[in-house]
Amino acid sequence: MPTVPQSHDRPATLDERSLQLRRDILWMLSAVRRGHIGSAFSTLEILRVLYDEVLRIDPTRPDWNERDRFVLSKGHGCLGLYAVLADKGFFPREELLRACSFDGILGGHPDYDKVPGVEASTGSLGHGLAIGVGIAIGARLDGRDSRVFVLVGDGECDEGSIWEAAMIAAKHRLDRLTVFVDYNKMQSYGPTTDVVDLEPFADKWRSFGFAAREVDGHDVQALRETMSALPFEAGRPSAIICHTVKGKGIPYIEGDPAWHHKSRLSDGDLTRLQAALEGEQA
Repeated sequence: MPTVPQSHDRPATLDERSLQLRRDILWMLSAVRRGHIGSAFSTLEILRVLYDEVLRIDPTRPDWNERDRFVLSKGHGCLGLYAVLADKGFFPREELLRACSFDGILGGHPDYDKVPGVEASTGSLGHGLAIGVGIAIGARLDGRDSRVFVLVGDGECDEGSIWEAAMIAAKHRLDRLTVFVDYNKMQSYGPTTDVVDLEPFADKWRSFGFAAREVDGHDVQALRETMSALPFEAGRPSAIICHTVKGKGIPYIEGDPAWHHKSRLSDGDLTRLQAALEGEQA
């Protein structure tokens, strides 16, 4: 089995922690050879701040009843979640190399029954927010103060079920529920403005009863400050519109819908991805 990669210093726009998580994804891809790379890279700063500084969790007790819950509704972006869960110790880092293998626990979408730290099996888009709403209502009924966080994609917000769930969240005044939107403005086959224009996006969430803010989804300090202000208003669920770049960190794939999903990645593809991440080529 290959040696687990270690951090090393390289000048880059992203800080060392963000770079290392991306290295872990590329390391995983060296075995898997396929996946939703662009979506994983656009969500990493959101995930790292959430798991590093916000979520009340215990990786040694993934079923701890008092934990906060995170649902990755855009389940196809699971490579980023796997990298963070491994980093936090929910499972051994070497498990990343068995992703999508017959005897591995990590599939092309996250599986609640197999992966410690995964709160819902997702990937059929439009379902995660409704699951999060149900979890938040359940916590209230049980008298727990757990918080619930859901990450949805911008293309996923074309789904009517997202807005049905949003109305229920507002009706029940679920102020311990937060939805993040990975607003990279690029869905599977083109820009969101061409497929279904979402603007005025933040105002849509406000009109559905959420307290909404917008943030640069790759600015770690801005994300920290935004998440530290939760809930934004008492009695209202919160929405954080995270302006991101699909494929962030590798210039030649950024914003390119061809990199929404890749399969049969060659050694040459991986070498070029790694070199671009380290700033050795554009």
